[in-house]
Amino acid sequence: MLKNKCLLLGLILLFNACSIKEVKKQESAFIVMKTPSIKFADMGFIYNDDENIKVEIYTAGQALVDLNINAQNICLSLLQCMEKEEFNEKVLSASYPSTLLENIFKAEPIFEKENLEEVAGGFEQKITKEDKYDIRYSVISGKRTFRDKLNKILIKVRKQ
Repeated sequence: MLKNKCLLLGLILLFNACSIKEVKKQESAFIVMKTPSIKFADMGFIYNDDENIKVEIYTAGQALVDLNINAQNICLSLLQCMEKEEFNEKVLSASYPSTLLENIFKAEPIFEKENLEEVAGGFEQKITKEDKYDIRYSVISGKRTFRDKLNKILIKVRKQ
């Protein structure tokens, strides 16, 4: 009798654990990323959960770029996995905070909300530091635009 109850309880726990699925937010978007070392612009998907962000860019139905961001690394299909600071140094700018790219893809403020200005449908930030960066960043009605004139970097995400 006790053996049957333990077996039943074990089966219930097993099936219950297997049925729990990780919830990810999925977003279809037109994504542009232009830096001195990387250039692409096409339709893609952004998958977002509490711990990871995955960005897939497609061209002519084929996966062109696969970008994965987790707590420690940024992995880009065109490059090897790198720590966030190293990725910023090689692809973006060493002056950027390590969370910059994930904040852009999550549509969150950058640089710890520095110079954040609420506007209709979202927010804007204008952040400058002499000889380091000249950034204009906005998240308005599902459209994210990050532009650094000094480092010649453009990242746009337009929700579809």
